[in-house]
Amino acid sequence: MIQCKRLYDAASSQDGYRILVDRLWPRGIKKTALAYDEWCKTLAPSAALRKAFHSETIDFASFSEAYRAELAAQRDEVARIAALAQKQTVTLLYGAKDSQHNHAQVLAAWLRAL
Repeated sequence: MIQCKRLYDAASSQDGYRILVDRLWPRGIKKTALAYDEWCKTLAPSAALRKAFHSETIDFASFSEAYRAELAAQRDEVARIAALAQKQTVTLLYGAKDSQHNHAQVLAAWLRAL
């Protein structure tokens, strides 16, 4: 099972294996204070794509399409996380304020489709 959770929300035993999927370390959080098992920067959107989306140069649909193209180039890492999710719950941690329109949701949908 794959789920998404804002990293500022409290950790839960139901989270399973927690993967931070942001390229940048979240503001205001010490590395020792965040409960996570892995920081997977390779599956985060590229800096250029992230900046285009946050500056509203592109909309969420365009962002999602471009991000899926980036994910297609990360086949090994995507397959590793998908295989992990077959064995246990995987929670993708993200820092975005919008819980519906963020890269973790796009990544989760991509992983579920495998």
